Amino acid sequence: MVEQEDFAEALRDAIRRRGVTLTWLREHLADSGNPVSAATLSYWRSGARRPEGAQSIAAIEQIEQLLRLEAGTLVSRIGRSQRVGPLPSAQYPLEAARLEKTVSETFAALGAPAIDPARDVSTTSVTEVGADGAVISRTTRTLLQSTSGTITSVPYLEITAGVRSPAPIYSVIAGGRISDVYSHPGGEVHGAMFELERPLGPAQTTMLEWSLTLPDGFPLPHETGHGIARRARELVLWTRFHPDALPDWIDEIEECPDGTTVTPLHLDGATSVHQVRQNWGPGMLALRWGYGPRP
Repeated sequence: MVEQEDFAEALRDAIRRRGVTLTWLREHLADSGNPVSAATLSYWRSGARRPEGAQSIAAIEQIEQLLRLEAGTLVSRIGRSQRVGPLPSAQYPLEAARLEKTVSETFAALGAPAIDPARDVSTTSVTEVGADGAVISRTTRTLLQSTSGTITSVPYLEITAGVRSPAPIYSVIAGGRISDVYSHPGGEVHGAMFELERPLGPAQTTMLEWSLTLPDGFPLPHETGHGIARRARELVLWTRFHPDALPDWIDEIEECPDGTTVTPLHLDGATSVHQVRQNWGPGMLALRWGYGPRP
C-alpha cells in the first residue's frame, strides 16, 4: 500500500540522516520504556509491516524524538490500521436462512460464494414511500470491507420469503457497476452482482451506493429492511413517508439468532422514522406499517 511504503521510506530516510543503526534505536527505545525488537524495527524500515496498536504508536512517537523529527512526521504516514480483527463466522440473515437452498442457488448463479467475504462496516438505507403508502425505492450507501483475500465484486439480494414477486430494478449510483442480475425461479429471491471500481484487498474498505426500485404490484408494499451476515459497526434505516400517506401504525421487526422482537413505533408528528443499530448483527432489521386497525 502507498501509505505503508510512504511510512517505511520516511523512516529509512530519517535513520540515514541521523546516522544511527537499528541496534542504536532498539537500545534507546528500551531505555525510554518503549522496547521494540530488532526484527520489528527491521520490518518497519523495509515496509514488510507497519506499526499497529497503541504501544507501537508510542514507540514511533519516541523514534521521532530520537531521530530529531517534528512530532507527527512518522505517525502521520502510518495510515489507518489494516487489521480486520477477530470476526465471528458469517451467518445468513434470518429471513435468508429460511430459504438457504434458494439463496445459495442464487449466489451460485451470480458467481458468488454462499457467504461472500465482504462485510458491511457501516450502512445507511433510505426508503421512500409514495402517496399510496407503498414503497417506491430504497437507496443504500455502504462502507464495505474485505474480510479475507481480494474481492472484486459483491452480491446483494432482495428476499420476499413465502411470496412470489417480480424482479426489482437495481442501479448503481457510485462505487461500481452491475455486472449481473438473477431471479430465482421460485420468485422469492432476486439478486444483483455489483462489480467494484477497484479490487479490494484484505481489510481494505470502499464505498458503494446503489438503489432498488420496486415495480408496480410488488407483494410487500408496506415493508422495508436490511439484513447483514456479519456484525456491523452501524446500521441506519430511514423510512420517509409521503405526507398524504402517513401510516396508522408502524412496527419495528428485529430478527437475530436469539429470536425476533417486534416494537411499535410512532411518528409523533414527523413524516419519517429512523432506526439505528451499532455493533449489531448478524440479523435483519425491518419496518412494517399499515392503514386502519393493526392486524
